Amino acid sequence: MKGKNCLIFGGSGQIGRHLIRKLTQNDYRVIVVTRNIHQRGHIIKTQGNAGYIDVVEANIFDEVKIKSLFERADICINLVGILYEKKRSSFKNIHTLFPSVLAKLCKKNNFKHFIHLSALGINDATDSHYAKSKLDGEKEILRNFSLSTILRPSVVYSVDDNFTTNFMTLLNRLPVFPLYYNGQTNFMPIHSSDLVDIIFNIISKNIYSQIIECVGPETLSFKEIIEKLLHLIEKRRILLPIPLFFGKLTAKFFQLFPKPLLTEDQLRLLKYDNISSGKYKTNADIGFPAKCLFEKEVEKYCYMWKQGGEYSKKNVS
Repeated sequence: MKGKNCLIFGGSGQIGRHLIRKLTQNDYRVIVVTRNIHQRGHIIKTQGNAGYIDVVEANIFDEVKIKSLFERADICINLVGILYEKKRSSFKNIHTLFPSVLAKLCKKNNFKHFIHLSALGINDATDSHYAKSKLDGEKEILRNFSLSTILRPSVVYSVDDNFTTNFMTLLNRLPVFPLYYNGQTNFMPIHSSDLVDIIFNIISKNIYSQIIECVGPETLSFKEIIEKLLHLIEKRRILLPIPLFFGKLTAKFFQLFPKPLLTEDQLRLLKYDNISSGKYKTNADIGFPAKCLFEKEVEKYCYMWKQGGEYSKKNVS
């Protein structure tokens, strides 16, 4: 069925899983590409009814296999991204070269749309390798395929995220929590369900706009976010602003871990506000303002970090 077949890269993450559910519930058929079908396949397959999801195992740099998938769809959605580099997964490969390949294939196969997930604030963060790779990827996409829409979300949160859940784990264990840049960096957190609604409406209503900044309804500083999380899990901790020199030392140490808690590049990113710039349209400008409030949404799953765990759960709607 024309216009009802979506090819999704990065479908096993928090945004991808929500998006697959939304699309399949609305009669879209999806082809989801994953690196390891044995680890991720069962997660993806449970997001929709049988017949609506086709899970394909492929390395995203296997161009022969990737090309064949484009013959079966007419909309491409790229949710692939990394927060730190390892082995072959460099920022340049994942954020610049791979999106460029997808854009060229979209053009070659006369796709109706290409939706690419980028990041907010990358224009300002000129000293960040992550931001530079994202910005270069956007330029390649827009140069190669005009029917592209690039989404720049602020930090995305949900019960499946690596943001609020990691911070609540740390706050649950550490008596002192460091505040980099005095915790003054501003964010406009957007819930995963709001971001998925934006993507779905862009597809279903045939909205084309080169760059859209996707933001939540609130502006919160990093310190305010941490304070809200502490309140929700009913903990009291010392929030300690630390000098940049010590911040760099801790980043050097943390980035040695297999899954770094903080890298030097992420520390540089924290210098810059993660809010709408005023230079591009936002999700509100195209008619889809985010509705989910940060504290209210996190309250629904924060009980896992409270004293008593699930038995401390407060009934929330």
